[in-house]
Amino acid sequence: MEVETTGGISRQQKRALIREYAGGKNRIGLLQTLTTLLPLAVLWVIAILVAGQSLWLTAAVTVIITLFLVRVFALMHECGHGSLFRSPLANKLAGFAFGVVSGMPQYVWSQHHDYHHRHNGNWEKYRGPLSTLSVDEYVLLSPSQRRGYWLARHIALAPIGGFIYLILNPRINWLKGNLAFLVHMIRGRPFADFQCRYWKTWKEYRHMTANNIFLVGALVALCMLAGTGLTLAIYTLSLSVAGGVGIMLFTVQHNFENAYATTTDKWSLDQGAIEGTSFLVLPGWMNWFTANIGYHHVHHLSAAIPNYRLVACHKENLGLFDEVPRIRLSQVPASLKCLLWDRGSGRIVSLNKAAIS
Repeated sequence: MEVETTGGISRQQKRALIREYAGGKNRIGLLQTLTTLLPLAVLWVIAILVAGQSLWLTAAVTVIITLFLVRVFALMHECGHGSLFRSPLANKLAGFAFGVVSGMPQYVWSQHHDYHHRHNGNWEKYRGPLSTLSVDEYVLLSPSQRRGYWLARHIALAPIGGFIYLILNPRINWLKGNLAFLVHMIRGRPFADFQCRYWKTWKEYRHMTANNIFLVGALVALCMLAGTGLTLAIYTLSLSVAGGVGIMLFTVQHNFENAYATTTDKWSLDQGAIEGTSFLVLPGWMNWFTANIGYHHVHHLSAAIPNYRLVACHKENLGLFDEVPRIRLSQVPASLKCLLWDRGSGRIVSLNKAAIS
């Protein structure tokens, strides 16, 4: 007899899904890598060539660059799970390249993201990238602090969040860590005693350093070829908006009305996948640029299922996903307002539903 896990999926059914759909294929992984990075390079060339003729054309090309950068980040994320390719080395190499293009040290980011997967739905341990407050914590804020909390998470400010997340923080944190290490050594303290808040291991530091060296080197080369102003304008605008889109995608996949958000003692990993993760219903072209990450419930059941198998897994097992919340594009703005955790009900709520005066 099958033993049911929470969320209506038995352990046997989950194992069957993993056996059927998990495991990347090197040929498909390579194809997805090439059809992402090569068009992106061509788009950069076009943007530079048309800049002297029409700023509107440059802006239009920059929009398309932004869409490809969203896909770059999504594929970087998949390499971190080791699912884009079957080969571990290929995942590492492609993941590093995607990380340079997106501005994010892939290995370091994947360590933090793995923590999210291991605790998805347990809001005592993981509050998301926006550090969602509980209703009780929100009540204690002053009126100005409440306004600041919501303003900082407003959809209009998403590109600023993207700029901080992908462009500013990875560079500033690396510089701060290096400065702290320099001070540590100047004071004559033992090398082995150095601890840094910006990286946990020297392997993480090496990946951060390599990411910054390759990224800055590529930007300097582009600036020399195309001009500093044009290069930095295209890079900053496209990556900031792409980062903002990524933050919004992640948010609505975990922060929506009545999303499962419980405490450690009541937590279930599979229930977090089914009730605490949304199925974001997107048009086909958007699914391509987001590498099917809208099928997030399948991804959280098993991160070993590659993006090119998520759709088939969902469609061929619809009966297993009846309880998964569906969110359509028209519902995204409302979902982005669901930024409070109600400990009592174990759910995510909006300010209107939190009964706060």
